[in-house]
Amino acid sequence: MPSIRILPDRVANQIAAGEVVERPQAVIKELVENALDAGATRVEVEFSHGGRSMMRVEDNGCGMSREDALLCLERHATSKIIEADDLNRLGSYGFRGEALPSIASVSRFTLQTRPQGSESGTEVLVNGGRLLHVRDCGRPVGTRIEVAQLFHPVPARRKFLKTDQTEAAHIVQCVRLYALACPGVSFTLIEDGRVLFRSPECPRLLDRVGEIFGRHFTADLVPIEVREGDMVLRGLIGKPVAARPTRHEMISFINGRPVDSRTVNYAIVESYHEYIAKGRYPMAFLFLEIDPAAVDVNVHPAKREVRFRSEPQVRSFIIRAILQRLRELGQAASPLLGAQTEPARQAEAGGVQPPGSAPVAGGAAEAAGPGGQAQGMQPAPAATVSALDAAGRVIKVPAFSAGLEAAAADRLPGAGVSSATPQQPIPSPRQAAPVLTAWRFIGLAQGSLALFEAPGGLVVLDRRSALERIWYERLLAQHGTGALAVQRLLLPSTLELDPVASALVKDRLGFVQAHGFELVEFGRNFFRIEAVPDWMEPGDAVDFIRELAGALRDGRFQGRDERVWHEEYARLASAKAVRLSQRAGEAEMLGLLRDLFLTRAPLTSPQGRATYFELSQGELARRLQI
Repeated sequence: MPSIRILPDRVANQIAAGEVVERPQAVIKELVENALDAGATRVEVEFSHGGRSMMRVEDNGCGMSREDALLCLERHATSKIIEADDLNRLGSYGFRGEALPSIASVSRFTLQTRPQGSESGTEVLVNGGRLLHVRDCGRPVGTRIEVAQLFHPVPARRKFLKTDQTEAAHIVQCVRLYALACPGVSFTLIEDGRVLFRSPECPRLLDRVGEIFGRHFTADLVPIEVREGDMVLRGLIGKPVAARPTRHEMISFINGRPVDSRTVNYAIVESYHEYIAKGRYPMAFLFLEIDPAAVDVNVHPAKREVRFRSEPQVRSFIIRAILQRLRELGQAASPLLGAQTEPARQAEAGGVQPPGSAPVAGGAAEAAGPGGQAQGMQPAPAATVSALDAAGRVIKVPAFSAGLEAAAADRLPGAGVSSATPQQPIPSPRQAAPVLTAWRFIGLAQGSLALFEAPGGLVVLDRRSALERIWYERLLAQHGTGALAVQRLLLPSTLELDPVASALVKDRLGFVQAHGFELVEFGRNFFRIEAVPDWMEPGDAVDFIRELAGALRDGRFQGRDERVWHEEYARLASAKAVRLSQRAGEAEMLGLLRDLFLTRAPLTSPQGRATYFELSQGELARRLQI
């Protein structure tokens, strides 16, 4: 076994860089934090080729002397803490003293700085962890750091970087976060010599949001400020009508530090539970001020996460604060008074199931077992027919379902069915569809449910889940056939995405266009939708592209297998294709059942929810004690 030895500082710094410098965005983050800690009121960030070739952060902060400029490149050198106890009352962004030596060890690093009262500045040049020179230079008060050729001493790390567009998007998003965190600081962001945004000092957070995200973005935001004990919650929250398909507009800051906190995110979502439809998320730019001793910011190497001493207390405070503000807006209307709530309005407009509108179907979905059949619901003791579950296993469908085929034998695919039902045959499954003739349609209930009387008892069908399964398999069948119909828009729709989502969509633009969308880049982070697939309502196109971008961002289209991509796309699209009619006749409902049982997995939706369940005669008798 080799003898134990101490690693050279250069090697130790390069190893530490693996935690601190994950990608170019991490370099920008550390340098911007140092600029803000130095008291800067002006920060300029420039980068090129996604940060691979050059990154520069320049500020007008306090600057450093020659001695401090050299000392800041030593490991664990910092001016922000002295004792370990100082971690309990941190008031700065950075504190570990690992960032600069780690960055300098994996790049060509140039530092120029000058403090107030000094006639000249200091320039330090480090290449791959080796000090090349230290000399005087002329510059204004403040600090300028340039990082070039990132990861050139460790080329294997460069292979793991994404495309320039993706890396640039992460940098832009990072600078946006710190610009939001510090509205009183002027920020400029430059990419490849082009100014992306220049935001002056803003007296209000709303002004900074408008500068960065666009003035149209601020119309649906309202201010919030609530104090309780030693906690203060302030910032901006979105009106329920402005709910988004992803969580990416939920941004939180703890004591001014942008973080990704599950506690805060859960509290925000829970606060809007009764105001927006399931699957939608609110906009929020929230600043939580709390005693620094009650929060630990040292639980993650990149300081992205925090831990609260009392998470239930923080969560309940945020929920109470947001609910109080929402009630002040008068958005909540009591269903007991017959008023239509916001979730119901959104569900009616966008085909989204409002929370709580179908408790029976929801309960069945939650109780569904591995095969998709609701647990606790015993089928009638009768003959069974074969079907396939979502995993492709052969299962038995209760024969109380037997009997529909004769009643619908004369019905062609799509005949007498609402526009929500596919207008072309579903591919035949690997086994014959069950013969269903003895069902009698009773009526609709709870918006999306359909009730049937069958020989074995009562059947409750979730129309939404059933249609999603039908559309999912129809869209899968269209893959690679070239039979995709497209409708051009008379008035193209415009769409603005955040930088990260924009870059991901551009990376997959060919995939998106192959599925019937004509998506044209229309400026930085702007797109124009000129055509959509024929199954989509034109008004839904913007929201669907946002949802698709969110799925890309969440890593649901990873790998190189386009078949998997298409399955994920079909899963998203099937939910958007559903349009539930307010009235339905027996022929339409029996046709829906036939189409459902012709699919490969009729028991579950593409998301795994149960499509139907049975209340057998025995179960009804037991519950009613008859």
